[in-house]
Amino acid sequence: MGNNFFKIVDEGFVYRTIGNTVACGPRCVALDTGEIVCSFMIQSGLGINDFKPVIVCSDDGQKWNNLIIPWEHLSNTYSIFGSISCSYDGQMFFFGTRTKIDARGESFWSEATQGLKENELIYGYSLDKGKSWSEFFVIPKPIPGAAEAPGAMCITKSGSWHVCYSPYNTFDPNLFVERNQVVLLTSRDRGKSWSYKPMLRFEQHYATAAEAWVIELADGRLVGTCWKLNQKDGSDFPNPYTLSFDGGSTWTPSKSTGIMGQSTALAPLPDSRALFIYNQRKQIPYGVRLAVVNPSDVDFGIDVNEIVYNAEKPAIKQSATSHSNWTNFSFGEPHVTVLKDRTLLVVLWCIEQNGGGIRYIRLEAPELF
Repeated sequence: MGNNFFKIVDEGFVYRTIGNTVACGPRCVALDTGEIVCSFMIQSGLGINDFKPVIVCSDDGQKWNNLIIPWEHLSNTYSIFGSISCSYDGQMFFFGTRTKIDARGESFWSEATQGLKENELIYGYSLDKGKSWSEFFVIPKPIPGAAEAPGAMCITKSGSWHVCYSPYNTFDPNLFVERNQVVLLTSRDRGKSWSYKPMLRFEQHYATAAEAWVIELADGRLVGTCWKLNQKDGSDFPNPYTLSFDGGSTWTPSKSTGIMGQSTALAPLPDSRALFIYNQRKQIPYGVRLAVVNPSDVDFGIDVNEIVYNAEKPAIKQSATSHSNWTNFSFGEPHVTVLKDRTLLVVLWCIEQNGGGIRYIRLEAPELF
């Protein structure tokens, strides 16, 4: 397994932005029918507290249609950010956060506290392949602080629900938040009750997490990853990972993946390996990279690690590569899905010279299956 393991067979846009509008956070689900459902958020401008979830569909991964904004009736009250996923019985879920909108054009980020505006963890569901959605249910946060939760809900073969989030400071400068962890919330009764524990915990008290994900591998193990940051100087640690061999009840100590990436996402493969996709804004070539991994309690088991999207530049400003300068990023939040025909669909948001939006890249990898 050497270079050029992944071959691009098609690329284009799921959605193109208009004017100053921003699109972000794309996630895709491949249904048994062959249909692909993609969710993402639109907002009026970078940093503005007015995210609106959007759902679009495709039969072939090229033409995207049937755009709906499921919770448009809440758009003047809440800024909503989240991701879709699917259960084994075909039910679709949206998990993420909602933040109260107090003033038009306000920011959800405080430079003074390096924190997010106080928010809630929420989920909704669809029984008709994303065409209509329930109202939201709130998942109580177990510890003080805001939640950063871009990863999708993991619904296991046994029916357990797992979600994870990174605790963040709020706008309150007097609130202490234990940030050197990723929190896992688990429900084994379809959302009636939730238990929690740290999925990842870092020895460094000045470390913090972002873009955390949890998935179930084909053999039933759970694996979690995140972007690990140094709060002292804005630098990155290697992306950490952890495993659970007992359905999320206990987790192995945090170990290094050996990869120095930023935003991460995971997707299971049929043979108990996984796809690990991440941004690389600090090392040339800039762009999105995709790895095939076989994680164990010894190491992350990297089989392949290649760039699949070349960015024109790391950020709008060349120096803006740390998490604190996120409003200057020019691409991010990649996600990968294994399609029914065994091709891979990568989605990400981008701001390019000829415009921005949600880009898709379709890959072949004959040696993968």
